[in-house]
Amino acid sequence: MLRPYFRASFASGVALAAALFGVPAAFADDAPTPEVGAVDALQAVYGKHPGKRSNHAKGIVLEGSFTPTAEAGALSKAALFAGPATAVVRFSDTGGNPDVADNDPGANPHGMAVQFTAADKSEVDMVMVAAKTFPVATAADFRDFLLAIAATKPDSPKPTPIEKFLGGHPAALAFVKSVPPTPASFATETYYGLDAFRLVAKGGAVTNVRFHFAPEAGEQRLSAEELKTKSATFLIDEIGERAKAGGVKFKLVAQVGAKDDPTNDATKSWPDDRKIVELGELVIKAPVPDSAVAEKSLVFLPNNLATGIEESDDPLIDSRSAAYAESFGRRQ
Repeated sequence: MLRPYFRASFASGVALAAALFGVPAAFADDAPTPEVGAVDALQAVYGKHPGKRSNHAKGIVLEGSFTPTAEAGALSKAALFAGPATAVVRFSDTGGNPDVADNDPGANPHGMAVQFTAADKSEVDMVMVAAKTFPVATAADFRDFLLAIAATKPDSPKPTPIEKFLGGHPAALAFVKSVPPTPASFATETYYGLDAFRLVAKGGAVTNVRFHFAPEAGEQRLSAEELKTKSATFLIDEIGERAKAGGVKFKLVAQVGAKDDPTNDATKSWPDDRKIVELGELVIKAPVPDSAVAEKSLVFLPNNLATGIEESDDPLIDSRSAAYAESFGRRQ
């Protein structure tokens, strides 16, 4: 039996997302928004796979718990940081191919999405990627990035559509060049929230932060030779067994922004010398009973937040949520 966090009642994933999660109004009508266009473009690149996500199509769902630190409670009045919470976690390979091999370098960077449910039943979703920045700052540019990939064929004349795009978008070019090698486990790489958020304390103080999950096992990556010895499902298989053995733990960390650090552009990282605050420990305990069923019904929305955690002025937060809701509707 599926638990409430799987949100099977999301109907088409369109109108309700607009009503409950702040998706732009244009998303709820027939206008071809950039977010809808991005999902169309993903399917142009990877094909249509009924019942599967348009991006990060291959993954596994697990359950766990979260214990906050005292420092978290001082920064935010969110119930998530006031006491223990439950967590549903999905690890995934990148791309819209549900059959991509885990040992394919093209499956990087991986994703980690978490839905927390606090004691008061409030929810917070965090949707993260094993990359510090995003290739583009807007949904329209992401759509165009994907369309350029789809338009590039083996016999495309030089410069190809993707070469033209990358030539005009240096952040996207830097992203492509910096994709990390495959990890030894989903549990041995760091996942970043990409967007900035605002933590609101009980007294009203506001702190700009970027979240990331740091693996307690440390970062461990495979060489090209080691990768050749791995199976096409080695990450999926390994994380389930590691979780049941108690070996999947992450620290939820907040990087605190300085006054002039940008909060509206996911292509720009903050300096490494910014203050880091540990917010709590996530312990992942086991796969859910039927990950395949959960995969179809579960949706994570970056703007699904609770009192004490607010969106910044980054337009990608709502755009990502709109695109995820669109993809959810298509896979029902």
